[in-house]
Amino acid sequence: MTATTPTAGGHWIGLDPGRSKCGLVRTDISGQQVQDLLVCTPQESWDWLQHWCHSCSVKGLVLGDGTGSGPWQQAIGDALPELTVVLQPEAGSTLAARGRYWQLFPPRNLWKLLPEGLRLPPRPLDDLAALVLLEAHLGHRLGLA
Repeated sequence: MTATTPTAGGHWIGLDPGRSKCGLVRTDISGQQVQDLLVCTPQESWDWLQHWCHSCSVKGLVLGDGTGSGPWQQAIGDALPELTVVLQPEAGSTLAARGRYWQLFPPRNLWKLLPEGLRLPPRPLDDLAALVLLEAHLGHRLGLA
């Protein structure tokens, strides 16, 4: 896996790998805005990753370093050897994803009265975990397009 400096000039992809579902995020070409934010199966994630790598300029992939990352590293190395992969520590990413959810989708009505720690987002957060990993690598927050 190759280290790289986070700069503009291509799409960045973030992947939070999981056994039954994965979080996947892709930036716009400038690396400043989220273009795609997905929760999907590992097979769908693989299909999207290959599609993006073959159809647009991909600067690199930020991959969560958890236990599910090994098979992904192997598959990427075999099928997409030109893709730059950066391993990003996953520790704390799920909790950070919950906080990021409420930043992007502020609570309304009575939900605003509950402390953030007691609020549970109404959907899976795998995509936002991938976003948190990608933002950590890039060193800045991404906006929603």
